[in-house]
Amino acid sequence: MSVVNQPELNWISEARSHLGMTENVNGEPNPTLQAWLKDLGAWWSDSQTPWCGTFVAHCLKVAGVTYPKNWFRALEYEKGGTKLDKPAYGCVAVKARTGGGHVCFVVGKDKATGKLVCLGGNQSNMVCYALYNESDFEAFMWYGQTSSPAQHRYDLPIPEYVGSTDLNFVCLCHEVDAHNVILNFGVDDCIPSVPNRNW
Repeated sequence: MSVVNQPELNWISEARSHLGMTENVNGEPNPTLQAWLKDLGAWWSDSQTPWCGTFVAHCLKVAGVTYPKNWFRALEYEKGGTKLDKPAYGCVAVKARTGGGHVCFVVGKDKATGKLVCLGGNQSNMVCYALYNESDFEAFMWYGQTSSPAQHRYDLPIPEYVGSTDLNFVCLCHEVDAHNVILNFGVDDCIPSVPNRNW
């Protein structure tokens, strides 16, 4: 998925660079996630602890953007930044759920469903895109080097998936045989990454 005619936000570049990263590697905690926890000052190193806030804080920190003091609590992201009236490309979407919350970055709108395309960590235990209804979120928060997003950021891009009809793509959600896969994108499921190719 690419954003046309918009300079990429540094925190989104960082987020995209980790697409497909899982919380465990060969049954062991992912060392990259453990390094983020250490860098952010966590007192734990367990990758089984919900880490969506860790992912967002890491991406913001790499971009030089201030993040909440209690970055490990998803709902804390509603207390910082600037609250937006509607989603903008690159904003942090804050969602409440039983036992806590979830945070991710808004990066587009799905043409078929009208749902938001969100890039986040700990979505199906990995970094991937997921579809959500706009109404699923309590808040859309702008964390950036400006107090609000540029106006063009409100025009959410519609992702274009480029590939062949033989489903020869890499699904970022699970290790599967690409020729024997059932696509069923629910609210918390990932969107497959389709590599750009000149056919």
